[in-house]
Amino acid sequence: MSWTVVLAVLLGAALHAGWNVLVKSAGDKSVDNALITFSAGWVALPFALAAGLPQAAAWPFLAASLLVHIGYYSALAGAYHHGELGLTYPIMRGLAPLLVALFSATVVHELPAPATWAGVLAITLGVALVGLAHPGQALHHGKALSFAVANAAIIAGYTFVDGLGVRAEVAAGGTALRYALWLFVINALPYPLLVLRRRDAAARRAVLAYARARWPLAAVGAAASIGSYGIALWAMTRAPVASVAALRETSVLFASALGTWMLRERFGWQRGLGTVVILAGVIALRMA
Repeated sequence: MSWTVVLAVLLGAALHAGWNVLVKSAGDKSVDNALITFSAGWVALPFALAAGLPQAAAWPFLAASLLVHIGYYSALAGAYHHGELGLTYPIMRGLAPLLVALFSATVVHELPAPATWAGVLAITLGVALVGLAHPGQALHHGKALSFAVANAAIIAGYTFVDGLGVRAEVAAGGTALRYALWLFVINALPYPLLVLRRRDAAARRAVLAYARARWPLAAVGAAASIGSYGIALWAMTRAPVASVAALRETSVLFASALGTWMLRERFGWQRGLGTVVILAGVIALRMA
C-alpha cells in the first residue's frame, strides 16, 4: 500500500470515530443514527446529481448494500444502547477485518499476502486489547457483545458488497466518488423511516423536535460519515479489500481516545498496549 492510500484511510478512520462518538453521546442512539443517515443523504444529493447516475453494473451492489446497511444501523444503535463506546466499537470494528481477510479469497478472489495477514491479525489483536481492557466486566454485558459481534459480520458483508460495487463502477467507466455519493443518497430514507415506524404519534413528534435541535451536529456527523466511507471505497480500487478493511479499523484508536476524553470512559494500560499492537499492524500493512 502506498503512503497516499495509508494516510487517506487513516484520515477516514478518524472521521469514522468522530461521528460514532456523536451517536454515543446522544440521548437516543437510534434517532441520532437515523438523523445522521438522513442528513448524509441530503448532504450528498447535490453532489450526486452533479456527478450523474452510477453505471448500470453498480446498481445491483447499491441495492444489496442498502439492505445490509439497514441491519448495520439497527445493530449499531443496539450496541451503543447496551454498552460503552470503548467496549462495543472496538469489537465491531476489530472482528470485521479478520472476517474480510478470511473470506477474501472466496468473495473477491484476493489471497492476502503474509505481511497482510500479519497486519490484519495485529490490528484484530490490538483492537481486542483496547475493547476488552476489563474482560471480566465486559462478559457481563451479553446484549452489548451480541450486538457488537453481529454487527462485525454485517460490516464484513457490506465491505465485500461495496468493494465489489465500487470496482464494478470504476471498471465500467465511473468513479468511486459517484458510487459513494449515491450510496448515501439511497440510504437516506429506509432506516429513518424504520425508526419512526416503531414509535407512536407522540414519540414521533418528540423525534422531530429532537431532530430540529440536533441537526447542526448531525450535519457534521453526516459529512464525516461521507468522507470516511468515500475514502475507504476509493482505497479499495487501489489496494486489496482486506488491507483497506483492516487499516480502516484503526479508527478504534481515535474512538478510544475520544471516548476517554469526551465521554469519560476508562482507558488503562491494556488499551495502551493494544494501541501499540495496532500501530505494528499498520506498519505491516504498509510493508505488504
